[in-house]
Amino acid sequence: MQRSTDCWKAARDAGSESKEEWLAAKRAEEQEAAVAWAKQFDMPQLEGPGKALDWGERSRHQLMTAAHTALVVEGSWDEADWAELEEKARSITRAGWWIDQRDAEGADLLELLDAASEADRGTENPYR
Repeated sequence: MQRSTDCWKAARDAGSESKEEWLAAKRAEEQEAAVAWAKQFDMPQLEGPGKALDWGERSRHQLMTAAHTALVVEGSWDEADWAELEEKARSITRAGWWIDQRDAEGADLLELLDAASEADRGTENPYR
């Protein structure tokens, strides 16, 4: 994480135009990773306003990655436990829900998924 902070500081010190370019490049890199991850793990397309979709995908990817680290890598969950959480995550297709949870702790994801409303679950969701 330190590397990203150092990069950001260098970009910030180089001027606002460089900072904006760096942020745009970083966001594009995160978006590409989120799309590849969603495809690899068969995550459904998110729903919502056009400008929220990319942000929602990045938020979902970051929260799911944090949850896997907290619950499986550092925690006591096995792959069956994770598969169950993954299935619940597939049911949440509203981009805004993922954006709203973007600052949540990975370890809290199961509780957040269980508390999600029907409105957060997509209307054309095959994982319901």
